[in-house]
Amino acid sequence: MAPYRYRGALNIGFQLSITVGILIANVLNYFFNKIEGGWGWRLSLGGAMVPALIITVGSLILPDTPNSMIERGQTEEAKAKLKRIRGVDDVDEEFRDLVAASDASKLVEHPWGNLLQRKYRPHLTMAILIPFFQQLTGINVIMFYAPVLFNTIGFEDDASLMSAVITGAVNVGATLVSIYGVDKWGRRFLFLEGGVQMLICQ
Repeated sequence: MAPYRYRGALNIGFQLSITVGILIANVLNYFFNKIEGGWGWRLSLGGAMVPALIITVGSLILPDTPNSMIERGQTEEAKAKLKRIRGVDDVDEEFRDLVAASDASKLVEHPWGNLLQRKYRPHLTMAILIPFFQQLTGINVIMFYAPVLFNTIGFEDDASLMSAVITGAVNVGATLVSIYGVDKWGRRFLFLEGGVQMLICQ
């Protein structure tokens, strides 16, 4: 549904939501840790209910996309939805493109089997290995266990929590750079540039 020239940036909006959420959690943990009596962790744990509730309610009211409606044969409803999204009545050309793409996809036989063909093997391999190695770099350990990590290398409790906040802020900053640059420089450039940074740092 996103305009083509903003599609990359809007796609990274998902990652921005995650990084902002991590930063907010780290900031809250920093202040909850200062509560007398040591019961602030209950607020940290209970606070996770808020985004979970938002996601649950949001999923109930999330509308279907025109693409999804066309796939299910609801062409008239899809056209009306497209008009509403674009804010104009003249959506015939885009609508025809969506219908043509849907029809073309239905002609493909054995789509899952096709993924195993030799010509698609490099794409399939990278699609699996990129997220696999992304996790193996240890980013989850750093993001989720940052206070413990910093505490074990000598930081005091407050300092370790503040270090987690700083890590979260850097994460948000890097995501904002990606949103700015993805449609300007391309995904491949950002991917290679990020890989070089990781290699140097690690």
